[in-house]
Amino acid sequence: MNISFSLLLATVDLGLAIGLMVVVAVVFGGGAAALVWYLTKRHLEQVSKKRSELKLDETSQRVEEMLKNAEAECKRLKKEAEIESKEQAIKARSEFEQEMKEKRAEQQRLESRLHRQEDILEKRETDLSRKEQSIEDQKKNLERKTADLAKSEQDIARRQEQVSHQQELMMAELERVAQLTKEEARQQLTAEILDDTRKDLAIEVRNLEQQAKDEADMNAKNIISLAIQRCAADHASETTVSVVPLPNDDMKARIIGREGRNIRAIENATGIELIIDDTPEVVILSGFDPVRREVARLTLEKLIADGRIHPARIEETVEKVQKELDQQIKAAGENAMFEVGIFGLHPELIKLIGRLKFRTSYGQNVYRHSIEVAQLAGLMAQELGLDVNFAKRAGLLHDIGKAVDHEQEGTHIQLGADIAKKFKENAMIVNAIMAHHGDVEPKTIEAVLVQAADAISGARPGARRETGSGYVKRLEKLEEIASSFRGVEKSYAIQAGREVRVIVKPDQIDDAKAMFLAKDIAKKIESELEYPGQIKVNVIREFRSVEFAK
Repeated sequence: MNISFSLLLATVDLGLAIGLMVVVAVVFGGGAAALVWYLTKRHLEQVSKKRSELKLDETSQRVEEMLKNAEAECKRLKKEAEIESKEQAIKARSEFEQEMKEKRAEQQRLESRLHRQEDILEKRETDLSRKEQSIEDQKKNLERKTADLAKSEQDIARRQEQVSHQQELMMAELERVAQLTKEEARQQLTAEILDDTRKDLAIEVRNLEQQAKDEADMNAKNIISLAIQRCAADHASETTVSVVPLPNDDMKARIIGREGRNIRAIENATGIELIIDDTPEVVILSGFDPVRREVARLTLEKLIADGRIHPARIEETVEKVQKELDQQIKAAGENAMFEVGIFGLHPELIKLIGRLKFRTSYGQNVYRHSIEVAQLAGLMAQELGLDVNFAKRAGLLHDIGKAVDHEQEGTHIQLGADIAKKFKENAMIVNAIMAHHGDVEPKTIEAVLVQAADAISGARPGARRETGSGYVKRLEKLEEIASSFRGVEKSYAIQAGREVRVIVKPDQIDDAKAMFLAKDIAKKIESELEYPGQIKVNVIREFRSVEFAK
């Protein structure tokens, strides 16, 4: 406060001095200017000296205050440090006492555990001593028993020598009495035992097989009968010719045309032969390709209905009919899929299935036959808890090769397998197609069901036709196979070839051999003969004793 007031007074004095100097300068002019300047400078030096003294006094006061404050702070920190050191010493002492207490407790626990282990070791040592004593006693007993056993073995060896000597004497006596050597007697006894065993085994096998056959036949009949009942199908016999009715006999001349140009145009465009004979009001179309024959039939019907018959019109009509028939074939394939209940077939496969509508086999329509096989296989698979869709798919495609067997070389089985592979069908489907006639071994149960369904569909009454000569040859071959075995006296094919009755010679074939003979005949029939359905082999052994009373 005092310093600030002094500075204020000095400043006021400086202002007064400057003002005085200005006045003097003005009054006295330039001569007095030097005096004024000197006085001003001196006054300024005094003021500066006084200001420095004031700043020094102020700094000294501040230093004294700071020293006092530092001394007070040192005292406070020293006091706090003493208090903190005392607290840490108390805390360290407490922790040390707690640690010592825990160590003493741990030492007591270890000592107690050590005492317990010492007790256990002492007990084990006692038990071990008792066991060693027991083992020593057992060892002595074993040595005593070993000595007794050695004596017994010596006695047994001596007795075995005596028994062997007696057996040799007895065998010599038996050979002398029976007039047979030991080896001959063994062979004779073995032969008798084998013969008796074979008879017993044959009887047991026959009983077991009969029981298994009865059960299997019952289950198979139930499944097959149920499948047949649930799958009713109509059968129509078809041939390799088609008959087109005519409105009158004058139409024959128009179909033939001038110098036969119309009939040649129809035959060239369709590939089917037209037979125009004396039969009134009909034209016969002959050809092995059913699709071409259908094209020719529809073309001829359209030409007859239209009335305009000439080569240009014939070619136009054939082309139009082929397009319409392609649509019908595709629709037939789709209908077969919906009827069976399977989806996802390749479009080309669908068309091939539709082509089967115009294909026949043994007089049976292959299209309806394929649908029926698919349904039968699916029904049997459902009864057996198998894959129904797989069985239906394999059944529908099993005869797909017959759609192209008129155009390509090879059996319908190989062609069908190639077609299935071409359109990426499952390998198991291909196996079912190849195995449905027994050409290869079926790999799945569904493939076996397709075989059975194919046989059922083909064996229906009226399903297939067979030529008379082929029928007679099959029966003759059946009797020939049965008669080719040793011991067969006569054989007869009965029930339209579904059973062969074999009469054997009783002095050459016994009951056991009769059973094996039936199996052998059945296997040979399966390997050498083609037939629909199944054939029953009935072997009859009859022994008659005849005597006359005189």
